[in-house]
Amino acid sequence: MKKIVSVLFVFALLLTSCQGEDGEDGGIFLGQSFEREIDLVATNNYQQTVEIPLNIDLYDTDMVLVYRLLGQSGGYDIWKPLPETVYTNFGDEFQYNFEHNFDFVTIFIDAPSTFNYNNLLSGDTLDQTFRIVVLPVDFVNSKNIDVTNYYDVIKYTK
Repeated sequence: MKKIVSVLFVFALLLTSCQGEDGEDGGIFLGQSFEREIDLVATNNYQQTVEIPLNIDLYDTDMVLVYRLLGQSGGYDIWKPLPETVYTNFGDEFQYNFEHNFDFVTIFIDAPSTFNYNNLLSGDTLDQTFRIVVLPVDFVNSKNIDVTNYYDVIKYTK
């Protein structure tokens, strides 16, 4: 009986280690990502719902991460993980945040009840670029990936 369990364990391990495609650098791509440019405006209650594309394999146990594009430095994109706290010139603060269910990701601006949304600048609400990344949670845990580090995460996606 022990031998059968051992063989099944090795077989399962081989199956899970063979997933993904080889990358140019010899790495294995296990995650998938996509970008959306959205407006977070009052007419939508400062939120926008994005559908996860059908070509992305999504499982109940997958981890969904969202990063906001801050700009560029030296020709490289700068990505910040959500939730992200932003401090305004008026001494207030708000957060870009998200939640997701199986097929959708809702990105929104979250703030205390005393926050004056009229003080938001167009640069805070319009043409915001977000990258949504889907990774298998078991893989993230086994590789000890720092999900707050965009460049650590993205090397495992296609």
